[in-house]
Amino acid sequence: MGILQGKNILVTGVLNDSSIAFHVARLAQEEGATVVLSSYGRVRRITERIANRLPQTAPVIELDVTNDEDLAALAERAGAYVPTLDGVVHSIAFAPEAALGGNFLNTTWPDVATAVQVSAFSLKSLTMAARPMFSGGASVVGLDFDATVAWPKYDWMGVAKAALESTTRYLARDLGPENVRVNLVAAGPLSTIAARSIPGFELLGNLWDQRSALEWDFNDPVPAAKAVCVLLSDWLPKTTGEIIHVDGGVHAIGG
Repeated sequence: MGILQGKNILVTGVLNDSSIAFHVARLAQEEGATVVLSSYGRVRRITERIANRLPQTAPVIELDVTNDEDLAALAERAGAYVPTLDGVVHSIAFAPEAALGGNFLNTTWPDVATAVQVSAFSLKSLTMAARPMFSGGASVVGLDFDATVAWPKYDWMGVAKAALESTTRYLARDLGPENVRVNLVAAGPLSTIAARSIPGFELLGNLWDQRSALEWDFNDPVPAAKAVCVLLSDWLPKTTGEIIHVDGGVHAIGG
């Protein structure tokens, strides 16, 4: 019996089979969960194609986390496939190009606002939209990149990740009485489509080659996906407001 046997999990952000989110969905199914995916607009077709590569094809519901109508309809749309939700995976982040790549001092508020809304505030929006489907508790897990230091070229996305980390703690505080756990997995840099879109991403790769205590594989999202699945399971029942680092140890080692 798998560690997610009988659980219903909503996974956001599956756009290709090299992403952490895809491997979370795959492993969750292999561990016994029923998985529902979400996507939006024109990219939904991509998610539907990728869903066919899972062990069992997963349904895809429409969800733009910046759209109030979509958020209000989440319970009804997910409810067409599962009666309740035991877990939600937040794999959503975006910053306009002007907010990345060494342009920190020149980025304007509209671009910063977009980065913060999509990458941080959406954790609260998604959790609250899914809340009516939680029955006796749930586990919400987001994907993070360590925000305790300023990384090269990461700029306002780093600020957005700091906001994501703080949002996690406040959600953990306020939803704890409902037995809802809220945690993050902070993965090291992975060669995903999203990461490769960050100008200067190769600088992070060089840092990990120099500082990682464990050998780091930029093409292997599975370790991070496994950590997400453990947090979704009942094996960490009293862990909330936490950041689990899956980065080869870089967060713990000085330069």
